[in-house]
Amino acid sequence: MQVQKKSRSREIVYGINSVEQAIETSPDKILSAWVVKGREDDKRIKKIINELSIYGIVAQSAMRHFIDEKTDNGVHQGIVIEMKSTPPKNEHDLADFLDDLNAKKELPFLLILDGITDPRNLGAAMRSVWAAGAHAVIVPKDKTAPFNPAARKTASGAASEIPLFAVTNLARVLDDLADRDIKIIGMDGEATNSIYETNLTGALAIVMGSEESGMRRLTREKCTDITKIPMAQGVESLNVSVAAGIALFEAVRQRSLS
Repeated sequence: MQVQKKSRSREIVYGINSVEQAIETSPDKILSAWVVKGREDDKRIKKIINELSIYGIVAQSAMRHFIDEKTDNGVHQGIVIEMKSTPPKNEHDLADFLDDLNAKKELPFLLILDGITDPRNLGAAMRSVWAAGAHAVIVPKDKTAPFNPAARKTASGAASEIPLFAVTNLARVLDDLADRDIKIIGMDGEATNSIYETNLTGALAIVMGSEESGMRRLTREKCTDITKIPMAQGVESLNVSVAAGIALFEAVRQRSLS
């Protein structure tokens, strides 16, 4: 879902897939809609207009420059809606989320991104979490990529399916995860063991560091184990979202065997 923040209480969502997703998941939060003049008969947009009308929302015709301004010249594909904003989830929400998993006897399967600065990497990692059947993504509130339109576009359906928790104190959250007997496995290219030699079954949180400098020192110290993805000689590193996907699916493989 592509979203541009408008205010603390409202946000702009644009693009055909994003708007369709918003209608499917949160129709009660949609406040207004606009369609670029002349695009009303486009097959997919016409379908969206009809779906909006079911919920009492009339899509207003607007000039392209108006829509461009609304979306900061994003790839809106001729359709824009305004919605009530969803407050960001924090560490208190995370504690409740983990309690719910425990009540359902589900072993937590989490991805932690420590200092990821590229919104597209954040979105791609969330999409991998969704595909791997993991539960959530945790990021530090500060010094991390915003979940902006670029992130939501890359995340695709994961934007509404995978909870994103932005926590004030990541080190404290890692302590809480350890207290819950959740293994914290950090990824570092300089590690001795590879992911194929590391136990990724059971309650698990995989930690990926920033694109430039990896995990912060305190984050690394909180990890149960440090591991790496073995790579061919001469290859320095992988894109962080690619590395996250590889680690997640190695965990999926091991869990399926166990």
